[in-house]
Amino acid sequence: MQMSSKVWSAIKEEVALRIAAEPSLEKFLTNLVLKQSSISSATAAIISSKIRSNALASDEINTFIKDAYTRCANIEEKLEADLEFFKIMDPACQYYSTPLLFYKGFLAVSTYRAAHCLWNHDRHTMALFLQNRASEVFGVDIHPAAHIAEGVMIDHGTGVVIGETSVIEANVSIFQGVTLGGRGFSSGKRHPNIKKGASIFASSTILGDITVGERAVVAAGSLVLKDVGANTSVAGIPAKIISKNNLPTLDWDPGDSAL
Repeated sequence: MQMSSKVWSAIKEEVALRIAAEPSLEKFLTNLVLKQSSISSATAAIISSKIRSNALASDEINTFIKDAYTRCANIEEKLEADLEFFKIMDPACQYYSTPLLFYKGFLAVSTYRAAHCLWNHDRHTMALFLQNRASEVFGVDIHPAAHIAEGVMIDHGTGVVIGETSVIEANVSIFQGVTLGGRGFSSGKRHPNIKKGASIFASSTILGDITVGERAVVAAGSLVLKDVGANTSVAGIPAKIISKNNLPTLDWDPGDSAL
């Protein structure tokens, strides 16, 4: 697969340069990346080194995650797409290896991908164990039953909560402190739907079974309780429309909310 070859080859080249720059990290980088066979095996090794606990050692967690990555279709492609999207969208991310090694948002989503696979194979307890450890270590709480497509960026990550029936499509950007939550104690579908290309900026809260449309923008600190149309920007508490046919995400200034 061309994409896999390109991204994985680039990661190994980048890590070799990192070792040359920081020889003291050679063992760490070699064991977790250069000795691995693919992006998925490297991701599993890195995650397991971070979320190990008295309950399960690193090698045991590594086995569970690699098994999940192998069991469920297209997880390797989803991990690659997440890395690609980070590199495109985050100006601080110059290399594919940066999210893989150092970004807890990427690692939290990657842990979710394993947990989601386990959840779908009725291994709910192990899925919830991974969710809990990811929440404790990375500060990102994603229910394993949520549906998250490929190419999603959770930037910085701290304080992000994604509820059980949330649905997030491809090429979505989510920043720190965002909550995709429910309203009250209803059952069934009760969490938001985030459509392709949407951007949810820091400390925003989106509640209920509502939809944020394609390429929509939710400005920082907003409370969203109603549907947001495609190509629409909203801001405020409660959120109100501030523009339609909004600028492309790369040109959007989250401080330009007219409030």
